[in-house]
Amino acid sequence: MAGRGKESALDLAKFVDKSIRVKLAGGREVVGVLKGYDQLLNLVLDEAVEYLRDPEDPMRVTEQTRPMGLIVCRGTSVMLVVPTTGTEEIANPFQQEEMEA
Repeated sequence: MAGRGKESALDLAKFVDKSIRVKLAGGREVVGVLKGYDQLLNLVLDEAVEYLRDPEDPMRVTEQTRPMGLIVCRGTSVMLVVPTTGTEEIANPFQQEEMEA
């Protein structure tokens, strides 16, 4: 290990020119094509689309979208980066179903 530079836990090079979903601090979520990044995790996304939050429950993201075009996500606000291909949503096994009265 001696003599090696610091390695990043996230190798974004394999996601360049591919669609990714980014969750940002504050609850915003955007999907776009990764065009560039730097060591501070600043991301450049093209064809970006923001998924809007539910007005009744701001912590819940809806399927409503807003086109944003070319954007820069500041690394300090990036919480999660996920590829959009090869993933699927599953039911939460820990969520209890509400009992009817």
